Amino acid sequence: MNKVWDPLRKKMVSLTPEEKVRQWFIGVLRDTLRVPAHMMMSEVSMRFGEKPFRADILVYGRDTSPLMVVECKREDVEMSREVLEQALKYNLVLGARFIVITNGNKTFGFRNTGDEASPFEQLKSFPDWEAMQV
Repeated sequence: MNKVWDPLRKKMVSLTPEEKVRQWFIGVLRDTLRVPAHMMMSEVSMRFGEKPFRADILVYGRDTSPLMVVECKREDVEMSREVLEQALKYNLVLGARFIVITNGNKTFGFRNTGDEASPFEQLKSFPDWEAMQV
């Protein structure tokens, strides 16, 4: 199997279809949204109750709290409600302001509104890292 350098884990990893999407989105975060590399982590292990899970990518804010959680899927996985619900479940633990789901072909972003009735709104465009801080 082919390998690729993960700049966040600082090691070579197997280039699975999901890893291809993860590495692409790390590049988007770094190059387009200007997220400093030291403010991102990939494959972050956590627990939701008794169940362990791994967030594909976490972006941290200046205050080092989780700012964005990213769920990556293979290109052939539909961006469904189930994928969004998976990211939302992770976010119950993380409390990030932004949630992103992507399969490399389709990418959807959501921002926490703080409104109990409608807690997340879909983004029309992604703010850069600096703009996410406010």
